[in-house]
Amino acid sequence: MKEEKELERLEGYVDCRNRPALHGKHGGMLAASFVLVVEVMENLAFLATASNLVTNLMGYMHLSLSESAVTVNNFMETSFLLALLGAFLSDAFCTTYIIYLVSAIIEFLGLVILTLQARSASLKPSPCIPSSPTCQSMTSSQAAMLFGGLYLSALGIGGIKGSLAPHGAEQFDKDTVQGRNGRSTFFNYFVFSLAGGGLIAVTFLVWIEDNKGWQWGFGISMIAILLSIVIFVSGSQLYRNKKPTGSPLTTIGKVLVAALFSRRPSQCTINGNAGIYPSLGTAGTVPSDELTFLNRAVENDQCIKFLNCTIQEIEDVKIVIQLIPIFLSTIVLNCCLAQLSTFSVEQAATMNTHVGSFKVPPASLPIFPIIFMMIMAPVYDHAILPSARRVTRTEVGITHLQRIGTGLVLSIVAMAAAALVEVKRKKVAAEAGLLDSKDPLPISFFWIAFQYLFLGSADLFTLAGLLEFFFGEAPAKMRSLATSLLWTSLELGYYLSSVLVKMVNSATGNGSHLPWLKGTNLNYYHLERFYWLMCARA
Repeated sequence: MKEEKELERLEGYVDCRNRPALHGKHGGMLAASFVLVVEVMENLAFLATASNLVTNLMGYMHLSLSESAVTVNNFMETSFLLALLGAFLSDAFCTTYIIYLVSAIIEFLGLVILTLQARSASLKPSPCIPSSPTCQSMTSSQAAMLFGGLYLSALGIGGIKGSLAPHGAEQFDKDTVQGRNGRSTFFNYFVFSLAGGGLIAVTFLVWIEDNKGWQWGFGISMIAILLSIVIFVSGSQLYRNKKPTGSPLTTIGKVLVAALFSRRPSQCTINGNAGIYPSLGTAGTVPSDELTFLNRAVENDQCIKFLNCTIQEIEDVKIVIQLIPIFLSTIVLNCCLAQLSTFSVEQAATMNTHVGSFKVPPASLPIFPIIFMMIMAPVYDHAILPSARRVTRTEVGITHLQRIGTGLVLSIVAMAAAALVEVKRKKVAAEAGLLDSKDPLPISFFWIAFQYLFLGSADLFTLAGLLEFFFGEAPAKMRSLATSLLWTSLELGYYLSSVLVKMVNSATGNGSHLPWLKGTNLNYYHLERFYWLMCARA
């Protein structure tokens, strides 16, 4: 007790027992390390379910290909969108610590339901030959169990994604160089952990699901989540937890409405003091000169008193608005990333995928960017970043916006590489007389690795950069919500990819012209033109 009294209290933070957190006792890289291990297991469970789910729905639950694809897309989109809910609750009502625990338990229960259904023959349709007229579809109770398990898992996944990364970042001091550098290292290794879980999922667990059965796949994912809860709780004594400060959406709405309805200057005293945000403008006793239309909200003559706003609230909303263009710019990058699991896989499927006597499944190609991200994350943190700090003589070395911009440029290079490889692939097919054949082309699938590596690099730069930028620049009461914009960007990028394909086919399929991206033979697609279009959009 005497030692604790001598330690400085961390304002706005509590420990796992809701007591004031202490500087030097709570937080730091050791506390954040528990989060990194948990992230490996969380992403392992998520991707083990999502990446191969279509085979389970078609082979065991007797859904059609289109129904299975829609179900998988809805599951992933729901998971990412619910990250906003988890983040909102973390900022407004509960600590990230509580939200993670509740969300992990919810996902665990969802996986228990899916494991029981996969294990019990009575809880799924009888085995049959796919597309056979005698195949029975799911009963209403079987469908309820399937979708109940999936969306219960999606609810848990969303809560975890909205709370886990902010919880790890909260373990570092924002006002010291050591704390900011530690937070930067955390986000780099968070991406490493994200990739590590994905690597295990798309290799080992996918093989287990295909060869040993889905009861093993769901079961291992269930055990991974259970172990993640145990590991997370074991670090409880080290965590600092930011106290919730009320609904950030209420603050945003209040400022916008007050600015809209304020009509004349106020003679009243201005309330509150603003915080300091050096990178996005400094607030003092009067509102800043940025987004001046919001300054009307401080005119304290509102008829409704709860619309009266402090300068702190106005400046917080200005920061959120200034984050939106950065968020929007990354949606196109994630649209490019969506090609890794669609057209790039189809390209590889037409090529020679043998490495010696071993044939690589085209669906396993995403391991290229995953492995590259795992190699580059520590290289970036321990080699590139220190070198950049020495060259620029600045604390950050490479700013967040420079890092995000580098990722966007690399996504353009990746699409250009993909277009050039597609031109070469079609040229080889024509020269070999295999345009109408389904035989593998005499060209190695390693050519596809170029676009994978460039996109993997883009993902590394942008993913960690966005996490650090959103968390570091957002107001303290909105950090979890701002960080969760990353997952929303991913979801919107994948959705934009689907919309863009439909728009391209609609625009290019008029008259006697065939659509660029339609048909049963990839050799007659104009995929290279689509990739050049992606370059222009990026």
